[in-house]
Amino acid sequence: MILDQPIKKWFEDKTGKDSNFKSIVKSISWRLVGTVDTIVISYFITGQLKMAVSIGSIEVMSKIILYYFHERVWEKLTKPKKDELTRELA
Repeated sequence: MILDQPIKKWFEDKTGKDSNFKSIVKSISWRLVGTVDTIVISYFITGQLKMAVSIGSIEVMSKIILYYFHERVWEKLTKPKKDELTRELA
């Protein structure tokens, strides 16, 4: 494919690792997949497309907020304590 190599450069850095851009695109696409899944499940349960889209819309925002707090708690729990840092530097 002619565009294969130029597009590949968008998604890899010079060392061949995934780029930040690729991670952002994957995060957005995964969130879209999750939201579509929620809308489909909601539609099967309620039988109402408007209700399913409403549930999916709420789900997007709630999961972004929940993920933010999850990340903050995770950061706090995994951050080394001051005395651990002092021992490592000694």
